[in-house]
Amino acid sequence: MKIDQLLALRVFVRIAEARSFSRAADSLDMPRPTVTKLMQELEKHLGVKLLQRTTRRVTVTAEGAAYYERALHLLGEVEEMDALVARSHAQLRGRLRIDIGSSLANAILIPALPDFHARYPDIQIHLGVGDRPVDLIGEGVDCVIRSGVLADTSLVAKRIAEFDYVTCASPAYLTVHGVPAHPEQLAQGHGLITYFSSLTGKPNPLLFRRRRETFEIGHSAMLAVNESTARLTALLAGLGVSQTYEFLARPHIERGALVPLLREWTRPRHPVHLLYPSNRHVPEKLKVFADWAAGIFSQFDDRFFGSPRPSVVGHLQPSA
Repeated sequence: MKIDQLLALRVFVRIAEARSFSRAADSLDMPRPTVTKLMQELEKHLGVKLLQRTTRRVTVTAEGAAYYERALHLLGEVEEMDALVARSHAQLRGRLRIDIGSSLANAILIPALPDFHARYPDIQIHLGVGDRPVDLIGEGVDCVIRSGVLADTSLVAKRIAEFDYVTCASPAYLTVHGVPAHPEQLAQGHGLITYFSSLTGKPNPLLFRRRRETFEIGHSAMLAVNESTARLTALLAGLGVSQTYEFLARPHIERGALVPLLREWTRPRHPVHLLYPSNRHVPEKLKVFADWAAGIFSQFDDRFFGSPRPSVVGHLQPSA
């Protein structure tokens, strides 16, 4: 019996990485029975068991582990050959699954996508928007763009920006509660808005540094959110004092909807990384996206002192 061995190899690699037939089928956009049949035919062709299946999970056998490494190398070579031909015809095509935090998607990436599609009209972007942790291998995600400390050091990480913070509140809030002159005053009668991690659930207090002085305020905040756009909306609603990305707050400060506070106190810049799996060949379409995204985010990168940085788009400006 002849089988489509190249397709069967792709299916086997996805199952081995996802540890699931159904997740592999979803990521490959194939019917589950087709995935199962291809694996059965591949194992019959080889005369060995590559996968061990139980009711709860799929594991790779010793023979399967060795076969996986060779298959991964071979598929990488095939993708490289395809990329060389695609480059020679100035065409890149296919689907890219990108996952990104909400505020970064709405303020930076999505407004710039018309430029990407104009350059690469045959690349389709499937954009997952949210701050939840993502299993790149298991969910078939090509890359993620995330801010903050890296949780998974097994991924290839490319730092594409660093953002300054600003401490601020609405004029209405400050009229009622007063303008703090020192971070310690925020612990006395002020409502604080903090951010908590979607991964750990741990809240991050407001952090203030000035020369050798450091203060952490807000371990018991009035409101904690796990998404940066929600934090900005809470500030504009007059719910309290918080620290948010300066580029997000800037248009609201300029129109008087937010007031910057404690300017002589700083918080360390927030890094932003583009991450992708390290155990596979990087397709050309991902390379061009990564380079393009780095260029877009560089316009908001506070490491480049004095460089022009565009304001965020209008639909990110809730009314005060």
